[in-house]
Amino acid sequence: MAEYLVLIYEDEKAYADATPATFGGISAAHTAFAEANGAAMRGGKALQPTGTATSIRTNDAGEYLVTDGPYAETREALGGYYLIEAPDLDQAIEVAKQVPARFGGVEVRPVMVFE
Repeated sequence: MAEYLVLIYEDEKAYADATPATFGGISAAHTAFAEANGAAMRGGKALQPTGTATSIRTNDAGEYLVTDGPYAETREALGGYYLIEAPDLDQAIEVAKQVPARFGGVEVRPVMVFE
């Protein structure tokens, strides 16, 4: 079995503007997703908003530049992830299609294995 990271990208403003009922429904949908896919689940977490991010880059001299904010400015931001196990990409995609991403979408990436 291979591992895949399902990255959840959504519009943070939509979450900030969501009513408690909307947020509760989204939370319930994630709980249902995790329960329905328990055999494939290896982990998952939500992330704090991009306003809490710190980015670190290096220049050609090897010096570090530390700045407040996300690595990239985009409309949809990485808001969380699930680590899943699946026999192949097609099966990982079937699991990822079930991830609640009301204000955006998901990306599936195979986890690299070093031997």
